[in-house]
Amino acid sequence: MPKRTSATTTLQPQQQLRKNAANVTLSLPSNSGHQTTPSANERSCVAYECEQHAVANLPFNWQSLKVSLNDRISTLCLNEYMSDVHFIVGSSTTLPPTPIEQLPAHKFVLCVGSCVFEAMFNRPLSLNNEQTASNNDKIEVPDIEPIAFKNLLRFLYSDHVSINDDNVMAILYAAKKYCVLGLERLCVDFLKKNISLENALILLIQARMFDEPQLAAQCLDVIDKNANDALTTSEFYDLDLDTLCAILKRDTLGIREIKLYNSVIQWAKHQCSKNKLESTAENVRNTLGQGLKLIRFPLMSQEEFASGPAQSGILSDKEIIQIFLYYNLPSGYKIDFDDEPRNTGKEYSVNRFCEVENRWSYSGTSDRIRFKVDRRISIAGFGLYGSIREPYEYEVNIQLLHSESGIIIGQNESVFMSDGSTSTFRVLFKEPLEIQPHEYYVASAKLKGPDSFYGINGLRKITHECSADGKVTFHFAYASGENNGSNIDDGQIPEIIFCL
Repeated sequence: MPKRTSATTTLQPQQQLRKNAANVTLSLPSNSGHQTTPSANERSCVAYECEQHAVANLPFNWQSLKVSLNDRISTLCLNEYMSDVHFIVGSSTTLPPTPIEQLPAHKFVLCVGSCVFEAMFNRPLSLNNEQTASNNDKIEVPDIEPIAFKNLLRFLYSDHVSINDDNVMAILYAAKKYCVLGLERLCVDFLKKNISLENALILLIQARMFDEPQLAAQCLDVIDKNANDALTTSEFYDLDLDTLCAILKRDTLGIREIKLYNSVIQWAKHQCSKNKLESTAENVRNTLGQGLKLIRFPLMSQEEFASGPAQSGILSDKEIIQIFLYYNLPSGYKIDFDDEPRNTGKEYSVNRFCEVENRWSYSGTSDRIRFKVDRRISIAGFGLYGSIREPYEYEVNIQLLHSESGIIIGQNESVFMSDGSTSTFRVLFKEPLEIQPHEYYVASAKLKGPDSFYGINGLRKITHECSADGKVTFHFAYASGENNGSNIDDGQIPEIIFCL
């Protein structure tokens, strides 16, 4: 009886990789296969295509038909001729089960291409076992699909491989297990070229599992730019906690904190359900673990926090009081939650005035202007005029309201130092505020300070070129009610600062 050994036992691959990698299917473009076109000689090779097995005998002087060394070696791929080892690949006990196939190979070729195969066939397997796999002609590989193992062999014999969206993760797992670096790079490059919103989350999980930091970084960039959509998908709710925390740590997530909070709570409830736990406040908090501290509650408006997280039962009384104190005490009050604003995209600004005049006075009412845009953007803040004389520090309360409903989307009390010039001075919200296309919003600023400059010859429509991000068109309109005299033609709030 020929001896049989298990490659899984011999190699002791990472348990998590073996558990998750074999059956991952990605949603990638249908024409995204990676295959090097073979030459005429390669096409004529017996068993060049790894899906087919060759006969055990080759015709006499078959070598004369193969011009190059690559031609001759690739002819032996999956060929019984001169084979000295067989792999029993696949398993009927996995979910879903994979077909079991016996694949022939040649130890010399395997050892030349893989240090793992070299160790299996020519080096001691452990300090306590001097026997090598060289005496075994049947090796079990239950953790790799036959199609992936065939592609691994094809690469070792010919430097060619057929990668597509259905097999890339299984091939990458095989390449990692047997330390075939060239094949690893081909798989990772394929994945990098095919990242999309639809597969970014599942690819992020795999990139972290396979220890591919560059691929993980590209996935996170896609998630940053599409956070509103990505963090409400079924794939998001299936993330592990470590991957969730990697996302929550991002300073560049393009999503409002209250929306991020709601998505994270839904993630925790989904995990509770999966683990057959009730979605109580205590269980949700325990499930979130360290992830709770990564939610930036100070970036929410006080109204958002009061009507949502403060009433959820997830936060302790101490944490709730601490956050309310943060809202109402002078800046610099320290709390346990991060208050660093998330950078939600590249920043741009539009100025609606053609000229600047003086003087504009303040009597306790807000300057206001109504506007709408033709695409979804995030409002970061406003540019305001300052003192007409010496430098002065203005106190200001800025707001963004939805015109039809009157709902305050966001607000911030701040100060800005003017220098006596006609320049505009930035006042920002705690986080960029997302607005929808073709709906009117009201920009409001209540200033406390001396007379300032103001703008004249206002524009009703501005189309701003945003380099690679395309165009944004603003339409300005009169805001009825108390507005301190600001209107389309002249007044305060010359600049809208926004992000894409």
